[in-house]
Amino acid sequence: MNLRELYVKRRGQFWGEIFPYLGYVIQSGVAVVFLFLLIAFAAWYTALLQQIPPDLPIRWIMMIFLVPLMINSSIRTYLRPADTVFLIPQESRMKEYFSTAWFSGVIYKIIGLGLVMLILWPLYIRSDVSPKPLLATFVVLTLFKLLSSFGSWKEQLMVSRNAAAAYRVLRWIVPALSLAAWLWHPTGRALLFMALLGITYVAALSVPVKHLVAWERLIAVEERQASRVMMVLSWFVNVPQRGQRVHARKWLSGWGKGLAWKKESAYRFLLIKSLTRSDILGILIRVGLLGAFLVWATRDSLVSAIVYLVSLMIIGLQLSALRKLHPESFWLHVYPLPEGTRRDNEGKLIFQVQLFWAVLLWLPLIPGILSAPGRTLGTMAAGIVLVFLFRSAAARKSRREDDDDE
Repeated sequence: MNLRELYVKRRGQFWGEIFPYLGYVIQSGVAVVFLFLLIAFAAWYTALLQQIPPDLPIRWIMMIFLVPLMINSSIRTYLRPADTVFLIPQESRMKEYFSTAWFSGVIYKIIGLGLVMLILWPLYIRSDVSPKPLLATFVVLTLFKLLSSFGSWKEQLMVSRNAAAAYRVLRWIVPALSLAAWLWHPTGRALLFMALLGITYVAALSVPVKHLVAWERLIAVEERQASRVMMVLSWFVNVPQRGQRVHARKWLSGWGKGLAWKKESAYRFLLIKSLTRSDILGILIRVGLLGAFLVWATRDSLVSAIVYLVSLMIIGLQLSALRKLHPESFWLHVYPLPEGTRRDNEGKLIFQVQLFWAVLLWLPLIPGILSAPGRTLGTMAAGIVLVFLFRSAAARKSRREDDDDE
């Protein structure tokens, strides 16, 4: 069995299922919106380069944008549950399969990391008093990207999940400290520190006991990654849904307990519990925090309003995935809900959560309400209008689906 060819074949099969849906995504207008955002960003960035604030924390900006890209190291293996039977005899040779997966996953991420670095570079060399060379910086980023990807793969193979969690924290610390040393310290001292840190990290990775192939864990990770792709496509077109990871999140266990014990609110209770335990909430938090930071960073210009509305739109698209969580739930047939309550509860919960984020994202603009009341209040008003537009569009789509079913 040629394991490299097997990986290439499975990758082609997966993306062969995805490509037919991309036409619907483009028809939805996302390409036009993306082009508009690209033009708006280019205009804002050009204006920023012409008038750079004297106290711009460019090194911290480089850290905020580059460190997550250095650490993000997910690798698609395309493994399937049946592999625990049919590929077990090839376990000693699976290195051929995984090396192809690792290389394919890393090369695209390095290209993306390089593009972000090139975008930030004009701002960096104009703001920093002692900027580092471009090529040397890219080499440093690439080396620690490779190191982070290597560490991420070793974490997947560790027998102890507690050890894997501890090494995941360490994987965040090592690239962050290395980039900070490169940006803040002289070249020679920074290189010595990074070399010692990298060698220590590699040596530490050899300590925990590891599986030769962690079949069940790798299959579960692959299923989560595939479900995220389908979740993104579900914003634009109906697609087959796959299983999602369930998070405990005990700190949110009380959300929903105050609902009235009635048939009309039963599905709302189910949706609340599904939201608190799904990947959707994690994405909402990350998008919300990043959006709030960018709104605060651009609070003195009209760009803050654009960032605010784009962030709110992304949150609305993420929340639309709630409609796809229980399309054919067995228990909804065993305990039938009153007619119409499912659509109503979906719409109300999504509307309320998006409105909640609309207020949170607007909070960084409050200090400027006295100096620019029109822009600040107008941004909030535009956000509320956008939330109502999302609700109206979802209601129209639901009516069309009901008409099609009839």
